[in-house]
Amino acid sequence: MKRDSTLIILFDEEKKILLQHRTKDARIMPDHWSFFGGAIEKGETPEDAVKRETLEELNYKLKNPKLLMTQELHWKGHEGKNHIYFEKCEDKSGLKLKEGQDWSWFKIEDAKKLKIVVQFKEVLDCLKDKI
Repeated sequence: MKRDSTLIILFDEEKKILLQHRTKDARIMPDHWSFFGGAIEKGETPEDAVKRETLEELNYKLKNPKLLMTQELHWKGHEGKNHIYFEKCEDKSGLKLKEGQDWSWFKIEDAKKLKIVVQFKEVLDCLKDKI
């Protein structure tokens, strides 16, 4: 299935990033740690989609997400482009986990040791010089 997606990486003042632990029955990347985000809907720009997905999944309104990279995704029959954004989380108090089984803040080097897809390790390498 080919579908383009958008992802957000929120980071805090300690340069820790927020990741979600996907459920075991998730359609894509079950039981993996991942970034928050989802599919771009018809008529949406990637930036519109990342703002919508972040509000839906975290109850967080992005202010000025910056595009980190666009990456081809190939994972067990799922293909498309991931538009990956990042933004500093200025206020954690309103965050709510609305998707996934868990979430946590990680230092980038610790995140690379988690069960994540290989393509996302490349994203973490690119991110460490940007935050």
